[in-house]
Amino acid sequence: MSGEVVLEMNNIKKVFGKVVALSGVNLKVKKGQVHTLLGENGAGKSTLMKILSGVHQPDGGEIILKGERVRFQSPMDAQSRGISIIYQELSLCQNLSIAENIFANREPVKGLFINDREMNRAARDILDQIEMDISPTTLVKELSISQKQMVEIAKALSMNSEIIIMDEPTSALSSRETEVLFRIIEKLKETGVAIIYISHRMDELLRISDEITVMRDGNYIGTVKKSEADINSLIRMMVGRELKDIYPKRDYEIGSETLLEVEGYTKKGLFDDIHLKLRRGEILGIFGLVGAGRTDVAKAIFGITTPDAGTIKVKGNQVKITKPQDAIKHKIAFITENRREQGLVITDTVKRNISMVSIDTLLSKIGLLNEKTENAMAEKAVSKLNIKTSSIHQTVNNLSGGNQQKIVLAKWLETKPDILILDEPTRGIDVGAKREIYNIMRKLASEGVGIIMISSELPEVLFMSDRILIMRDKKIVKELQPSKTSQDEVMLYATGGR
Repeated sequence: MSGEVVLEMNNIKKVFGKVVALSGVNLKVKKGQVHTLLGENGAGKSTLMKILSGVHQPDGGEIILKGERVRFQSPMDAQSRGISIIYQELSLCQNLSIAENIFANREPVKGLFINDREMNRAARDILDQIEMDISPTTLVKELSISQKQMVEIAKALSMNSEIIIMDEPTSALSSRETEVLFRIIEKLKETGVAIIYISHRMDELLRISDEITVMRDGNYIGTVKKSEADINSLIRMMVGRELKDIYPKRDYEIGSETLLEVEGYTKKGLFDDIHLKLRRGEILGIFGLVGAGRTDVAKAIFGITTPDAGTIKVKGNQVKITKPQDAIKHKIAFITENRREQGLVITDTVKRNISMVSIDTLLSKIGLLNEKTENAMAEKAVSKLNIKTSSIHQTVNNLSGGNQQKIVLAKWLETKPDILILDEPTRGIDVGAKREIYNIMRKLASEGVGIIMISSELPEVLFMSDRILIMRDKKIVKELQPSKTSQDEVMLYATGGR
């Protein structure tokens, strides 16, 4: 019955070398409820979930599943006991179909062969559950980030698990897809499924959680019921200090110079008649639902996409930008929404990722790399942006999302841009790391950099933007002043309510 304890993790400890990752963490999850795990990156949430899902072995403590003490030796072991996990960083095979990904290693067979017809039928049923109108034979590499995340969710649902771990499941989803997920969660709760939910979005977790456990620096801080929680108290528990002002206020004047002017940019099927201006020191927010065309406009400004019509001016001069090299030459930088696949070489070092775009400036006349200068560049960037890493030679894959995002920023700041385009700059990072990114943005703007910020987080758009452009159906439909609008009004324009 709902409310019955289905999982207990008591006094869990984990050490990696000399680093204590978990120091006596407790977690109690009930059947038919959503239990949210909250903490900054590095708090130990992922390590705890990797122990529960069989990736890591605990160095102390016990796991009790439905009254029985267990110890999972592998992910397959955990899955066989009814535990599945949806990872924040996508783990799909790009060259396989949606159906093949959903049923990987569990394909229905007919005789000695995989029964493709049955697999596709079963996949279609699950896709219908999550309101995803797409063929199950579609290759995953052809999907958008949000569609890939929905496939990850479909994969977990296909396992008929009793406990589902959801790690930042909405970080890449549109508002509509998020609502679909929340409806799925309610249905799962009704059938008795327990959900462990990891999220940094306070409004989200306060909406769907039954209980919330907070972790900090590998320690268990406490568990509260949703009815006892509010944003301020949770932030205080999570970071150990007050965060009265997550969004730093502007204490400088916006310049009068127009750095960028786009007039009539049009690309059939992607965006239509786009007009925008960006002034020196301004943060221009662009808000819209997934599919509104925001990212496509950014790609066109940066030369990834060539528009069919329209002009672009940089500092008053009409220029032609048909490839990223043109944009870089005109001091434009673009940080994409998908840092792992498009912003970083995840298996390479901090140093190499930072120097990647500026490598030409580090070569001698005969084409040899000056490693001493490269090291100095990386060390300076790490210090300036407060990137938490053991050294510049550490691989990026081992860093938190917030530090990975700062490395992408550092890489592009080495090009000394006048115009910086940020697409979802704080997606999937915790509140402390977000504040650091916001501080960097304010500092850059105070130094005269013009910033275009594309974001799906309404508080971020309202508190960090100097002006807000709303996109809907591939067009800019409204310009708003943050001080004179509200979240409700922004959403009304974005959804077509006005």
